[in-house]
Amino acid sequence: MLRSLISFARFIIFWLVFAIITRATFELYFIDKLKKADFAEIIQTFIYGLRIDLSAAGYIAALPLLTFIITWFIPRAYVKPVILRIYVYLFVFIISLVTILNLNIFREWGTKISFRVFDTLYHSPSEAVASTGSSPIGLSIFIGIVLLTLGIVLSSYIIDFNFKKPVVPLYLKIPVALLLAGLNLLIIRGGLQVAPMNQSMAYFSDKQILNQCALNTEWNLIHNTIEYFKTPYNPYIFMPANNAATIVDSLYRVNKDTTERIFTTNRPNVVFIQLEGATADVFESLGGEKGVSPNFESFVKEGVLFNNILSSSDRTDKGIIAILSAFPSQATRTVIVDNYKQARMPSLITTFKDNGYGTSYFYGGESEFMNFKAYILSHKTDDLFDKTVFRPEDMNSKWGAHDDIVLTRQLEYLNEQKQPFFSYMQTLTNHEPFELPVKPRFPGEDLGDKFRSTSHYVDASLKTYFDEAKKQSWYKNTLFILVADHGHRLPKNTSDPFEPEKYHIPLLFLGEVIKPEYRGKRINKLGSQTDIAATLLAQLDMPHKQFKWSKNLLNPYSKEFAFFDWDNGFGLSFPQQTISYDNSGGRVIYIRNRNIPQAVNDSILLQGKAYMQQVFTDYMNF
Repeated sequence: MLRSLISFARFIIFWLVFAIITRATFELYFIDKLKKADFAEIIQTFIYGLRIDLSAAGYIAALPLLTFIITWFIPRAYVKPVILRIYVYLFVFIISLVTILNLNIFREWGTKISFRVFDTLYHSPSEAVASTGSSPIGLSIFIGIVLLTLGIVLSSYIIDFNFKKPVVPLYLKIPVALLLAGLNLLIIRGGLQVAPMNQSMAYFSDKQILNQCALNTEWNLIHNTIEYFKTPYNPYIFMPANNAATIVDSLYRVNKDTTERIFTTNRPNVVFIQLEGATADVFESLGGEKGVSPNFESFVKEGVLFNNILSSSDRTDKGIIAILSAFPSQATRTVIVDNYKQARMPSLITTFKDNGYGTSYFYGGESEFMNFKAYILSHKTDDLFDKTVFRPEDMNSKWGAHDDIVLTRQLEYLNEQKQPFFSYMQTLTNHEPFELPVKPRFPGEDLGDKFRSTSHYVDASLKTYFDEAKKQSWYKNTLFILVADHGHRLPKNTSDPFEPEKYHIPLLFLGEVIKPEYRGKRINKLGSQTDIAATLLAQLDMPHKQFKWSKNLLNPYSKEFAFFDWDNGFGLSFPQQTISYDNSGGRVIYIRNRNIPQAVNDSILLQGKAYMQQVFTDYMNF
């Protein structure tokens, strides 16, 4: 009996030791993010992570333990030590692989690896691979080999691979088997408390990076995957449904349905240009760096700049829905991949088509990526242009055709169209691995400079595009809308997913349909991508009640706020305050202004919870 317990303990101890090694690897890799934490706090990540490490070890131990119990009751049954070695080495390899994948995912997204990564890889493998182009492959492989080697060597010293079944009477086998099974179940569950093991048990700090360090990567991935495949339910139930609906309604209620008129016509052509990853940090007029996007500054003088806009989330599949369907991100889900739901959503494409506009969509890559094509074609798009229509020599990047080629193709197409038309152009060059068809403006291998160079290239391509567009007869009757799909951590690499700065993006209305007195004007009202629909349609005297999550930024009575979310958390911004909440840990993790009274902060948090709950409720109901 004692031998069985000791062997079981050694097996669990090995996985705890390996978890400590992988956690230390994560912390060393992101040592710059831990500069604001002291040594005692870093040590706490290992202490608070112990329970969830134990739970992960219990899951790994379950199959060998079950095998032992079964064979123990069958006298001649025997499992060779090599089988256990293969099992252990397999999991060492899997954990090593997940560790290095997580390092690169966390570097890009600021959150730990989740099922979403593998879902993207399954649906769009080539694009997923292209996204890794800026990852340090050599360093990742080296770390993986070191972890794999350490795991194999340490397992030989800690795990009892030569364990032999103890010979004991049957009346002792049953209680020992029950004891071992019960002990492992207790380890998996995380203790005898009412609530079973969950992510929040690893959370202990107001510094989110410390919580992420404490969270066991493999356990979190398994939990996230299980949650993804569960029967759909709303994980954001914070209050009675009626309360949530009432709070959200109050955010969008206006005393007067009116708008400031900035167009010379209510029936212009409308051309959207969705700028890949165009963070405010590369636009001087938005408080960003000077010289990265110099042409944008001249565009601003000719249009109306909404300079306080936040993206709905941090990925393109969520951004395109926020722009075209005015529907906020759903955090743990993405509605665009569900054909039944996305087809039932309102869309600006459908709205303009129903009002007599010709409609088109342009993208230099694979339009099937994250189900874009199905969404676009489900909403009355007349013509779709993607990589299949370009020449092989135009496919000059891992993502497809660079932006200058696609912009030129769109111009050629628009020159042949009957007015009015609605066209949506989606750029791609400013995306990992940041490839360029021209000499980089900011040379070097630094990722920040690569990002600056692709941003500069997109800016130059837009200058050429508009110079040519101005020569066309339809230009004088065309509104151009430049907006990013999401923000980005680069080039500064300072913003975390829960900080509003990461979501700050450009939104510019541009063209000669802008009244002369409004050209060069800036709208300071705080808003979101989701507000484009109501703002635009109100100018054109088109109904927009179907876009219930959109407010008119040019209505002086509309409230100033913006909602954003990431994998399993959300933030709500008002002009004087932003509160971010991590649903995994069940706690507030960011407060922008510490001088705001607590009662105000509590009210903002309540509104944020109601908003997140109602967004997911609507997602479920589509």
